[in-house]
Amino acid sequence: MPKVVVDAMAMQRALTRITYEIIERNKGVDDLVILGIKTRGVYLARRIASRLQQLENVTVPVGDLDVTPYRDDIDHDAQSEPEVTATNIDFPVAGKKVILVDDVLYTGRTIRAAMSAVMALGRPKSINLAVLVDRGHRELPIRADFVGKNIPSSQRERIKVSVSEIDNRDAVEILKA
Repeated sequence: MPKVVVDAMAMQRALTRITYEIIERNKGVDDLVILGIKTRGVYLARRIASRLQQLENVTVPVGDLDVTPYRDDIDHDAQSEPEVTATNIDFPVAGKKVILVDDVLYTGRTIRAAMSAVMALGRPKSINLAVLVDRGHRELPIRADFVGKNIPSSQRERIKVSVSEIDNRDAVEILKA
C-alpha cells in the first residue's frame, strides 16, 4: 500500500517556498530561465514560472529538457553525438541563470545528464537545481540548491510523484519494492 508523504497542499507550499528561494538567491529574476527535466519536472517548472509571474510580474522563459541522449546508464552508439530530440527550448541559455527542475533527486545521474544537455545548448552563467523531493543515495557529488522535501528512503523503496497535469492528482508517495 503506497504511503502518501506529500499531499496536494503540501506540494503547492513546497513549490511556493522554492519560488521565493529562487527569487532571493538570484536577487530577482533577471537573466533567469527555467528548464524542466522530462517528464514531471516540466510541469513543476511551469508551476514555478507561473508563481514567479505572479510574484515578480515578469515572464520567465520555461523549456522542456530531454536528457535521455546524455544518460550514462543507457547504452548509446559510441560513434554518434547525442542529439536532444524531445527538448523544447526556444530561447538561448548562454549567459543565463539556469534553474533545472526535476521531481526527484536520487543518484544524481539524471542531473549530470541534464547539465551536459544544457552545456550542449550554450554556456550558462550558472546552473542551479530545484527538486520537489531529495531522497538521498547519491552516486555522484550532486546536491540540490532548492528542495521541496527531504524524504530519506531505503533503496528498496520507490518514490512516486504524481502531478495533476498528467496523473489527475498531486501527491508524493513511497512505494515498497
